[in-house]
Amino acid sequence: MKPFVPQLVYIEPKALEYSLGRDLKEKFEKMGLEIKETTSHNQVRGIPGNNELQQYRNAKSTLVIGIRKTLKFETSKPSAEYAIPLATGCMGHCHYCYLQTTLGSKPYIRTYVNLEDIFAQADAYIEERGDQITRFEAACTSDIVGLDHLTHSLKKTIEHFGKSEKGQLRFVTKYHHVDHLLDAKHNGKTRFRFSVNSRYVIKNFEPGTSSFDERLEAARKVANAGYPLGFIVAPIYLHVDWREGYYELFQRLANSLKDTKVNDLTFELIQHRFTKPAKKVIAKRYPKTKLEMDEEKRKYKWGRYGIGKYVYKDDEAKDMEETIRRYVSEFFPKAEVAYFT
Repeated sequence: MKPFVPQLVYIEPKALEYSLGRDLKEKFEKMGLEIKETTSHNQVRGIPGNNELQQYRNAKSTLVIGIRKTLKFETSKPSAEYAIPLATGCMGHCHYCYLQTTLGSKPYIRTYVNLEDIFAQADAYIEERGDQITRFEAACTSDIVGLDHLTHSLKKTIEHFGKSEKGQLRFVTKYHHVDHLLDAKHNGKTRFRFSVNSRYVIKNFEPGTSSFDERLEAARKVANAGYPLGFIVAPIYLHVDWREGYYELFQRLANSLKDTKVNDLTFELIQHRFTKPAKKVIAKRYPKTKLEMDEEKRKYKWGRYGIGKYVYKDDEAKDMEETIRRYVSEFFPKAEVAYFT
């Protein structure tokens, strides 16, 4: 698939006080994109569309260039200690994505240009933790790789952590546009992860993302560039013949990586879950989705901030975890399974 290009760009005036903000404005002007000014991303108006669904789809092609005002980082367990905020929003249309509800009525994409402020805050968190390693997740609220060919914010962040003694970076992507990141001076401090899934899940629930083969080719490049590599199998979804579907996933993954330089490989396993608010939003935005969200078939699990989610029942989750762990062990015996959740 082609790299993302926004159809509409908004710029906060304060973003132009930073070199990255000015550079992006100049870049998009040369590309002939429509550029508007907004005092704040909360004041974005005028996204075209005759109804809410059309406006939602157009918002996913809208980029807001601004500054990150809140520099208190959220926690990001179990993948990292903190989430580092480089961008918010995603150009993909994954039906199951939790951003459907966390971004609510603001599904447009935001990129933050005050990187120096963000890096300074990250360094402060590292210093607070003393001799402990502090990991930062860059993909909690966006698919940063899908945007970075335009901004290079992620590349700058990789090189910042490449110079850090106790700080480490990690992120996950469904996009293959990684070529500009291959020569980054990462010094082994960044774990580059790809989201992978069975053919059924990618075909039915992940429109607007790179194909599985494109992701595999990108993973080969990343491994050969010396990055610590990881795969997130998520969401693990119990579709018809799911065991065969996920077995084939690991077969294809192993075949793709057999001639690469992978020597530090991790897997993270995440079962499908949904909340009641997400179910309503997904049904509205993707009315023809095949995503199973029957609350009677699930177990209710309390989450952060008192918002519960529906996960698979204990026996199904146990079967799922044991099955996928067995596949990892068979095809990648030296890899680490970081967690199942």
